[in-house]
Amino acid sequence: MRKRSVWSLKISTAAIVLIPAAIGINYLGKLIAGLLKLPLWLDSIGTVLAGMLAGPIIGALSGIMNNIIYGMTVDPISTVYAITSGVIGMGVGIMAYKGWIANIKKAIVIGVVVGFAAAIVSTPLNIIFWGGQTGNVWGDAFYAYFISMDLPVWLASFGDSIVVDVPDKVATVIISYLIFKGLPNTLTNIYRSDNEIEEL
Repeated sequence: MRKRSVWSLKISTAAIVLIPAAIGINYLGKLIAGLLKLPLWLDSIGTVLAGMLAGPIIGALSGIMNNIIYGMTVDPISTVYAITSGVIGMGVGIMAYKGWIANIKKAIVIGVVVGFAAAIVSTPLNIIFWGGQTGNVWGDAFYAYFISMDLPVWLASFGDSIVVDVPDKVATVIISYLIFKGLPNTLTNIYRSDNEIEEL
């Protein structure tokens, strides 16, 4: 069987259904994190799962649409971070296609990579809209410490993002990986023409 391209965009019924499902999972993760007062966001589980299942394009679309809808209904600033969510979905989709969801260790690597990518993309947005802070109590404590050490705002803001984004994305990818592995093959094969995840 010919293997599909990582950039293939097959707008099937399954892909269309996956996007709102991913958005719903994102909302649920954010709600749970808020209720438990976790120092994490957990608002990208659906985006990451969509990237694992259907590749970078659907993963990115799920993340972007999630932030747009959340921005229109809850927090307008969230719309700006659609860029970050798109990068997360795309990054996970690419790495999943390359075999990085073959086991838990590789999944953790995905979390670290997309965590750093999210921090890089979000830092200038945080500086523009929040003076460099993230709104997360742990990250902002680091920001205040870095500023007290007379470090540049961009570096303090990046440190703020790293402290939050990397643990959050590692936890998010692990949760998504466990969900992915728990899904029946008949479901996962709807999104992937290759029946086995490629090993590196």
